[in-house]
Amino acid sequence: MVALLGTSPGVFIGLTLGVMGFGAYMTGQAVAVTWKPAWQAVLYTLLIGLADRFLTFALFDGRLLLVSGYLIDTAALIVIALVSYRIARVRTMVSQYPWLYERSGPFGWRNRGPEGGAQ
Repeated sequence: MVALLGTSPGVFIGLTLGVMGFGAYMTGQAVAVTWKPAWQAVLYTLLIGLADRFLTFALFDGRLLLVSGYLIDTAALIVIALVSYRIARVRTMVSQYPWLYERSGPFGWRNRGPEGGAQ
């Protein structure tokens, strides 16, 4: 596991999922509430992944230029950002257009009325 991540699992959980995960979560929400497309959240999260790799190197003596570590860290952060993006987008659609849409679970909404197509 250490060879794949370039650091210990504790650093991955604490720094990547905890600290940088919070940053990815907030990035997903910020992109969603400003009505920008989801690919922008992915783009910003790629940059957060670079910052995560640097902090892993600088604070915990991890390997800086480890491609597998960057890809695993960034993939986890992208998942967090996209889940946050979708939750915020659903909340925004349902709260701004309550006469048109109603919530249908945490990740979707549907039209109000007899047809009720889910989004």
